Amino acid sequence: MSSNKKIVVLISGSGSNLQALIDAEKRGELGGKITLVVSNKKSAYGLTRAAAANIPTYVQLLKDYRTAGKTREDFDRDLAHHIQDTHAPDLVVLAGWMHILSPAFIDCFASRIINLHPALPGELDGAHAIDRAYEEFKAGKRSRTGIMVHHVIPEVDKGAPIMTQEIPCVADDSLEDLEARIHAAEHQILPKAVRAVLDAME
Repeated sequence: MSSNKKIVVLISGSGSNLQALIDAEKRGELGGKITLVVSNKKSAYGLTRAAAANIPTYVQLLKDYRTAGKTREDFDRDLAHHIQDTHAPDLVVLAGWMHILSPAFIDCFASRIINLHPALPGELDGAHAIDRAYEEFKAGKRSRTGIMVHHVIPEVDKGAPIMTQEIPCVADDSLEDLEARIHAAEHQILPKAVRAVLDAME
């Protein structure tokens, strides 16, 4: 059954999208079980959210690798091996994970990694997508932005889309207004995308 599918979630910050996944699992709507939450930041509030839901957590810091003279690829490879060896997930979900993963990680979970990105396919790839969308909107170059959940490949935000949703830019929007509208939509689309990917594995 899909409810036996194992999910590992990678986060770097507050974990509001992680919370949406936790809530969906509690409602029986996720299609799997979150078995581990990983962060590359000790202070990430998402770790507190995971602990409150009795989900194991793991923190791995890039600065420790740099201090030891190791590379980002070493970091990625070790993280992938830890996740695979301890949890063997059916799906890895990047939910606000602010570290570009190299093939050293991606190749370990081919076709089993998905990412949430606050822009539509082919638009505003990479970091600060909401800020850039807002700047273009204020400059009269954009009337809408969007979000997508996509498969992860080495090229940043270029993997095949799983689900997308347009988000309107409204005349009197502040940046905070647009961010709030985007985040509310993210909390809806990410659990649905996870469910769809896991159901397709049946």
